[in-house]
Amino acid sequence: MRIAYQGEPGAFSEAAAQQIHADAQLMPCRAFEDVFAAVEGGTAEYGVLPIENSIGGSIHRNFDLLLQHELPIIAELEQPVVHHLLALPGSTLENIRRVYSHPQALAQCDRFLRTLAGVEITATYDTAGSAKMIADGRMDTAAAVASARAAEVFGLALLKSSIQDYEHNTTRFLVIGGPPLSSAVPDKTSIVFTLANEPGVLFKALSVFALRGINMTKLESRPVPDRKWEYLFYADLAAARDDVACARALAHLAEFAPMLRVLGSYPSCKPAPADRAGASLEMHA
Repeated sequence: MRIAYQGEPGAFSEAAAQQIHADAQLMPCRAFEDVFAAVEGGTAEYGVLPIENSIGGSIHRNFDLLLQHELPIIAELEQPVVHHLLALPGSTLENIRRVYSHPQALAQCDRFLRTLAGVEITATYDTAGSAKMIADGRMDTAAAVASARAAEVFGLALLKSSIQDYEHNTTRFLVIGGPPLSSAVPDKTSIVFTLANEPGVLFKALSVFALRGINMTKLESRPVPDRKWEYLFYADLAAARDDVACARALAHLAEFAPMLRVLGSYPSCKPAPADRAGASLEMHA
């Protein structure tokens, strides 16, 4: 089984991908677009994409890419995220002049980073990639916000541990690609739709689910790129697409939504038992 993810070894996306199967062949990709390309091109069976973080919020680029591609969502994962400040061995916090990391990681550690007087904060494409850059360039006045595994992979030291703003920092990931990973019954559906710019139309759209007792666990709006001030609505529903109530709600929504697309119907992430926390989910295709 080959699984594509964005980032370098040591990225939190790699840890999420390892939840699927401990023996999977993992394929690091430079950009989220490359993850989609790897799955569409057949070099990977599955792709793992971060979609939202409990501190930093949504990863908007991946909402856009889900619409641009035809790959279905087949599962979701939750990955605990603990950030550390990494630097070359022998470096001290007082010597650091620049900190690099992915924008989401920087946002999740905002309170700590604000305490670093005179330090330049720079966004990069990846947490582990920032660690690699510092190690490869022997940048002795720079640090990266990344995982403890990234420190091991690239031979860096931990200057400060657990620097995220909140203890229970978690990122939700979506799995895209081939056949279902397990026999678990789908109980969650992700959709995207558009609405006419008319009074009460969003209320009308939400009511098709409320009237049928379907919980909407997330609602996200994104601009329609080629139509100024028009929006796409992404929603997560706590129901399977084929459930009678959900199927009828989607049919009702389609009657007045100019565009409606189901992005996937899949098993929701369930908390791991205490004795298996951090273990592989051992899903099998």
